[in-house]
Amino acid sequence: MYSHLLVTVAYDEGHDAAPSLEIARALAAQGAQITLIHVMEAAPVFALSYLPEGWREEMRSAIETDLTEIAEGFDQAAVVVAEGNAAQEVLDLANLQGVDCIVIASHRPGTQALMLGSTASKVVSRAQCAVHVARRG
Repeated sequence: MYSHLLVTVAYDEGHDAAPSLEIARALAAQGAQITLIHVMEAAPVFALSYLPEGWREEMRSAIETDLTEIAEGFDQAAVVVAEGNAAQEVLDLANLQGVDCIVIASHRPGTQALMLGSTASKVVSRAQCAVHVARRG
């Protein structure tokens, strides 16, 4: 059982946080701290001129609201919305907060994993704590 779990939550199409949240519940010791994290990556430069003013702040606010609602299902939970490279932000927060298990979702292995491009594979290979990968279909 783990005392501090970091659970990644993605909002792109096809991501369902429910399996990762259930895994966190199963792995958490009584009284464990659960930290939910979403990392907002930079928008492609070509798209910036098409996005309305204030889009990033509105998106951040919506994500924080949703994560806060999810966090209410845990006894001790915190919410983090970071910006930058997803794998690096997850790893940095895990190290900074002394996380003892990261729960992250991943696609089934395919060409992306072979090229080591996925966030999950980077986190697994570089984490200094346990990592539980929730496979998605």
